[in-house]
Amino acid sequence: MDSNFVLYLGRYTLETTLMIAGPILVTCMIVGVTVTLFQAVTSIRDMTLTIVPKLLSVGVVTLIFGNWMLQVLLTFTTEIFNHIQNIGQ
Repeated sequence: MDSNFVLYLGRYTLETTLMIAGPILVTCMIVGVTVTLFQAVTSIRDMTLTIVPKLLSVGVVTLIFGNWMLQVLLTFTTEIFNHIQNIGQ
């Protein structure tokens, strides 16, 4: 195991993490900005107005992209365990 392999694993781990978290983070950002603009326009300062839409949108995005996220995570886990098995031999 050399330094190139360690760098490859680190990069692959970060890429997989961003791919899995990306849809949820983008959705939270878009909903947060939209709700903040709505609050600024209407002068409503209710805390539940910011949390409830984010929770609902994260739930919907998880339902839509959940299968894909699970497949990406399973592929990553399988590859990591294959690398561990190859190192052990």
